[in-house]
Amino acid sequence: MTDRPEGLSAYIAVTAAYWAFMLTDGALRMLVLLHFHTLGFSPVQLAYLFVLYEIAGMVTNLSAGWIAARFGLTATLYAGLGIQVMALLALAQLDPGWSVAASVAFVMAVQGASGVAKDLAKMSSKSAVKLLAPAQGDGLFRWVAVLTGSKNAVKGLGFLLGAALLGLFGFTAAVFGMAAALAVILGAVVVFMPAGLPRGRKGAKFSEVFSDSANVNWLSAARVFLFGARDVWFVVGIPVYFYAVLSDGSEAGDRAAFFMIGTFMAVWIILYGAVQAGAPRILRAKDRGEAALVRAVRGWALALAVVPVVLTVAVALAGGAAPWLTATLVAGLLVFGALFAVNSSLHSYLILAFTRAERVTMDVGFYYMANAGGRLLGTVLSGLTYQLAGLPLTLGTAAAMVALSALMAGRLDAVASAPGG
Repeated sequence: MTDRPEGLSAYIAVTAAYWAFMLTDGALRMLVLLHFHTLGFSPVQLAYLFVLYEIAGMVTNLSAGWIAARFGLTATLYAGLGIQVMALLALAQLDPGWSVAASVAFVMAVQGASGVAKDLAKMSSKSAVKLLAPAQGDGLFRWVAVLTGSKNAVKGLGFLLGAALLGLFGFTAAVFGMAAALAVILGAVVVFMPAGLPRGRKGAKFSEVFSDSANVNWLSAARVFLFGARDVWFVVGIPVYFYAVLSDGSEAGDRAAFFMIGTFMAVWIILYGAVQAGAPRILRAKDRGEAALVRAVRGWALALAVVPVVLTVAVALAGGAAPWLTATLVAGLLVFGALFAVNSSLHSYLILAFTRAERVTMDVGFYYMANAGGRLLGTVLSGLTYQLAGLPLTLGTAAAMVALSALMAGRLDAVASAPGG
């Protein structure tokens, strides 16, 4: 215990709170997607349900960095958890007798609140790592990788949990249960959170959220297209395609399809999280140093772009649903997930390496605004491309977006590591 790093207790508490949040976030997304798909919503209508979630994330991240700098990281973390509880309770009030327009508007509004909650929690957790992680060696990369990787593994379990709860208990009971569990966890975190996080500074100005670092700005631009490339197939296209292939339209068939889709999404996210957690070892971060990792970003993005290109060709050759195509898509998207995880982990480390401790919440908030912008772009294009031309256009769009991310990452400066540095 004498070797226990200073700040580890606070890091563990922040990580546990983030895990709890992401479990409900993943479950909620799967509940909403599958529930409304079975009600007959089109791919574009399904995408609309998540649009305000991503817009709210952009606005929240832009302002959350300033809010955290002014009021402290624990305040924004608690606010994120509390808003998520209220969003879940509100969603449970959804009335099946409402019109499609009313249902879409209501769910969009609730999802918007959930988007605010998610990015308050994310910004707080990621910023805390910069302030708590050991400065020696690859300590920062390891702590970032553990937080991000474990979070995504938990979110993957949330996808499976959401699909299972929908099939076993129905929409309303599932949402109420998650709200109750998260409320208990919020109370525990408030009571047991140790010291170690800054309380804020009253003189923080909102204008400080805009970075003067070229590296922060180029990395944020690369993040937009990286996450757009993921969500363009992940949000609507692949779940709807798999539902069409796996369900025979009966109640039992729907339940089996829900379970299989939820399992695939969970496995994908868990694999993604596991590879993220192991990224420092995969990249040999301890031996290579920051400059080498900056140079590696573009190459890993180009490797990622190959996967959706191959899958686009496979779908075009199949000409429709085929057993071998489903297996190919599953295998190919798992490979995409592993490569995507390395790219994402590199980005998550570099944003903290590029910023200074005194403005970490500002730069992290700006960066995750770009992240939310990419998810928004991917979400809209997911429904639109699938409805216009199915999986070939959806996967082809993903390939183009990864290529753009590689182009932006190529502009990073391996010498300048921080604003003014």
